[in-house]
Amino acid sequence: MADNQARLELGGETYDLPVLQGSVGPDVVDIRKLYGQTGAFTYDPGYKSTASCESALTYIDGDEGVLLHRGYPIGQLAEHSSFMEVAYLLLNGELPLQEELDDFTYTISRHTMLHEQLSVLYRGFRRDAHPMAVMCGVVGALSAFYHDSTDISDPEHRKISSHRLIAKMPTIAAMAYKYAVGQPFMYPDNSLSYTGNFLRMTFGVPAEAYEVVPEVERAMDRIFILHADHEQNASTSTVRLAGSSGANPFACIAAGIACLWGPAHGGANEAALNMLREIGTPDKIPHYIDRAKDKNDPFRLMGFGHRVYKNYDPRAAVMQKTVREVFDALKVNDPLFETALRLEELALNDDYFIEKKLFPNVDFYSGIILSAIGFPTTMFTALFALARTVGWVAQWNEMISDPGQVIGRPRQLYTGPTQRDYVHVGER
Repeated sequence: MADNQARLELGGETYDLPVLQGSVGPDVVDIRKLYGQTGAFTYDPGYKSTASCESALTYIDGDEGVLLHRGYPIGQLAEHSSFMEVAYLLLNGELPLQEELDDFTYTISRHTMLHEQLSVLYRGFRRDAHPMAVMCGVVGALSAFYHDSTDISDPEHRKISSHRLIAKMPTIAAMAYKYAVGQPFMYPDNSLSYTGNFLRMTFGVPAEAYEVVPEVERAMDRIFILHADHEQNASTSTVRLAGSSGANPFACIAAGIACLWGPAHGGANEAALNMLREIGTPDKIPHYIDRAKDKNDPFRLMGFGHRVYKNYDPRAAVMQKTVREVFDALKVNDPLFETALRLEELALNDDYFIEKKLFPNVDFYSGIILSAIGFPTTMFTALFALARTVGWVAQWNEMISDPGQVIGRPRQLYTGPTQRDYVHVGER
């Protein structure tokens, strides 16, 4: 690679390809004109070595365990910021002044109500429907109720729909929970914080006053911050791909929710909690570690390792501290936490896991916190979707605002039959 060019030799010909550089991170070979120049495609299943877009939102260095939102380390944001402030940052590029934050928070609070007719839509689902199935349906249906903000060419429409999605997602998730347990829906209370309002809509009942526990509110706010955005993962890429066709924002976010529902993506914290329950007590950990090392044993340590992070997940350290705060506030005595701490300690000092770089990730602890607060495991991924909506919306806005954006159209390596003639059914 010389003079900011990469040289490719193919079929006896030599081609020079531009090399692009971001503000931080690896160089990127620009292959946009490769097919026109060479008649050849690249082959990259899972897009492990392909940049699908240009973005200024989130940066991850998996080898070093770094996660930045608009340049700010996730640990600093989780420790000092709020979810509303992080949402503003992702949408606007800079941390807000106090007046700007107050205005943004006020605007979001004025969009928390759902159209009353949507309550009828909930009643069309079975009581045991998975919350993610409900959220897919309800979010997708928003475009039928709020078509005054679906013109993606209008910046004001994009702004209003973005605010609506961020504001209504807690209401949608809380209503999915209430419907499943057979309790009446709770209307938003805009005097509460974004997170406090969600907790009240989820666990409050009309006949009683609901008291928001500050430690629980802060823990949920941190969980939302830690899940707000994570670069070009599967669900975010799905939102961008859907948006590239010109689909309305509500449809794009519904597509992201559907992708997030996959157990390999959004269901990891539920799997980690189930694993800890299976292990049970700290004295059984060595047995399960031996099983995890056995390639012939189907047992795997869930909540360890990450597709991107090859070092300690920076979000996991925040979650470990938060677990203790929640347990102390709620006076929870759960052996799962001690089991988690001991498992982390043993794994981090085991040559097998060190060699394979299997470090705890954010899902390792978040499931324990959510369970302690009172959420059933079926709600875990719905909470993930609630938080990630901010990132999805910011990524969608960035994509729509890019004048060079074109409809996504991946190519393929075709391995089927070559052309052949049709044979009538009686002659086959």
